[in-house]
Amino acid sequence: MAHDEHSVTRVEAPAHDGAVPSGLHGQMGVFDIVFTVLAFNAPMSVFVGFITVIIGYGNGLGTPVTYLGAGLLMMIFGVGFTAMSRYLPNPGAFYAYITAGLGRPIGLGAAFVALVSYIFILIGGYAFGGLSFQVLVRDTLGGPDLPWYAYTAVVMLIVGTLGFFRIALSARILTIFMCGEVIMMLAYDLAVIFRGGGADGFNVESFKTESITSGSVGLAILFGVVCFSGFEATAIFREEARDPEKTIPRATYTAILVLAGLYFLTSWLMILGVGISKVVEDSAADPTGTALATAAAYLGKIGADIITVLLVTSIFAANLAAHNVTTRYVYSLSVDRIFPKVLSVVHHTEVSPHRASITTTVVSLLALTACIIFGGDATTLYAVLVGIGGYSLIMLLLLTSMGIIGYFRRHPELPVHFSKTVVAPVAAIAGLAVAFVLATQNVATMIGGNQQLANLLVILFFALLVLGVVVALVLKRTHPEVYRTIGRQDI
Repeated sequence: MAHDEHSVTRVEAPAHDGAVPSGLHGQMGVFDIVFTVLAFNAPMSVFVGFITVIIGYGNGLGTPVTYLGAGLLMMIFGVGFTAMSRYLPNPGAFYAYITAGLGRPIGLGAAFVALVSYIFILIGGYAFGGLSFQVLVRDTLGGPDLPWYAYTAVVMLIVGTLGFFRIALSARILTIFMCGEVIMMLAYDLAVIFRGGGADGFNVESFKTESITSGSVGLAILFGVVCFSGFEATAIFREEARDPEKTIPRATYTAILVLAGLYFLTSWLMILGVGISKVVEDSAADPTGTALATAAAYLGKIGADIITVLLVTSIFAANLAAHNVTTRYVYSLSVDRIFPKVLSVVHHTEVSPHRASITTTVVSLLALTACIIFGGDATTLYAVLVGIGGYSLIMLLLLTSMGIIGYFRRHPELPVHFSKTVVAPVAAIAGLAVAFVLATQNVATMIGGNQQLANLLVILFFALLVLGVVVALVLKRTHPEVYRTIGRQDI
């Protein structure tokens, strides 16, 4: 079969129950998508938790360079990713890209891995959100001491409701929350700058070779890469984006640059603010406490209280973004008839995948209920589920880089420079392979130190990949018409 840029066919959602959907569509602009990516990464959570974790347990004073390195790796990945997005009109992001480049079986396996990853991240985020609301209401506002899962239920209800409506509403809410987070992080940065760089003054210790290579560089790289997870959303909302051939590349690069710049600047100034002589020791002893203490020192009690509130809204925004991404995976797999086709119905007025959204909420509710029944602790759930979710996303980035090379080899007629189709993806594969090996070696650390559980979860994600391959091969033999729809590709 000959292949060209027009050989990819789109399969619209079929009509059901009197609805006549024409598929998802919308007018999301660059910044709508960028703020969705920022929300998924929860910058305020990175400020309060991840930066000090890398300082304390990673490469210490060299943390700012780690963020620059991770950002550079994501930019290199983005070269091939955005080049492919200009020619592949199919939604589904990792799912569609891996299918187009590596074939339907691996593509379906990747879809299963991605869906479970996002569900894990969503459930873990809900647990952490409930815990954060509990602390805010009880300790900061002096309210009643209700169990964390009561607040989780409220968060889930609000997120599920917003997910039912068109994506533009969620985008507006996320924009407001993200502006608040970024403003407060920059306010802290400016406060440290105006006060002369903290106890030890301005210095370049973070950029010396001995600092960059100190401590556990592998763990630093791992956590640094995880802090950039979620920018797949730039492509996952393709159907709902305005002029996606331009919007997606711009949103991808903008999101990576904003995250890299924000994390680099804030981590460097936090090191200066706490003091180079004690920041590593303090961060290792109490990562969250160190971040909140330096915030209070430079922004005052009011500033620290605002950051506490923004941490809660940050987690809520991350939950909303994760819900919307998960919903679109459910929707894409139902359009492709891997899941029941009834879930592919698009709401006739909201133009949203409302049934897929309701399904996502129900699955989240059932999973959290099971965790509560079996005595799950909110902090542990967050560490385990979000940690392993981040690990599997590195796997997907690696497979996508391979898929990019495969796609352009299948389509040599496309006018894309060799540097974008081979050089950049190969460089991304090299960097992501290192990150993936480090992630595999440090999964236990990511999820709180339980090596046996870490092994089981790693096996789970490899099993999901294999399961997708097996299901695809069975469909190829028994239902070839369904097999052809996987990833909405014609390859």
